[in-house]
Amino acid sequence: MAGIIGKKIGMSSFFDQDGKSIPCTMIEAGPCIVTQIKNIEKDGYSAIQLGFEDKNQKKLKKSEIGHVKNASCQPLNTYSEFKNNYTRTNDEGTSEQFEPNVGDIVGIDMFNEGEFVDVTSTSKGKGFQGVVKRHGFAGVGDATHGQHNRMRAPGSIGAASYPARVFKGMRMAGRMGGEKVKIKNLKVLKILKDKNVIILKGAVPGHNNTYVNITN
Repeated sequence: MAGIIGKKIGMSSFFDQDGKSIPCTMIEAGPCIVTQIKNIEKDGYSAIQLGFEDKNQKKLKKSEIGHVKNASCQPLNTYSEFKNNYTRTNDEGTSEQFEPNVGDIVGIDMFNEGEFVDVTSTSKGKGFQGVVKRHGFAGVGDATHGQHNRMRAPGSIGAASYPARVFKGMRMAGRMGGEKVKIKNLKVLKILKDKNVIILKGAVPGHNNTYVNITN
């Protein structure tokens, strides 16, 4: 699917025509620069690579400068690949298909208010967490019946004599969050083209200023 790279600004409230308050997420989407075009003959698949947000000049590497040389732009902070089926809104207000070339700008005009999009991002890292927070275990509701310090313990993880091992996939304590998460069918409530901001209904994974991929 065609898409664009954005940066999560934060959450707010959106009021519809009936005055109902809707929780929403504001995302600065683009403008993105086409840095590379993948084709089946050379790469084995067809895709378009987009870059977003200029990178700090002090952190540049020669390989990064060479990568964006054909695009005639500065090295960028993040890159993502999308399928090459882009549309944009023309002057008459209708959508038309176009094939971007290296160096072209892909903007927020590929989306329309009222349509549904998918958002992919990295969720907030929670660190090492126990089974109650990580997997929703109930824990021990009452501190009775002889137990005194096992309120949030996982309990038994397997029998001792047979099979005498812990099965793969056993839900236990461990690292939580910091994973790639995709949220589907978020409604586009408003598009602010002059500010390159798209307002989506509901929540989007990740902390503020994290990079997100929006696909339609």
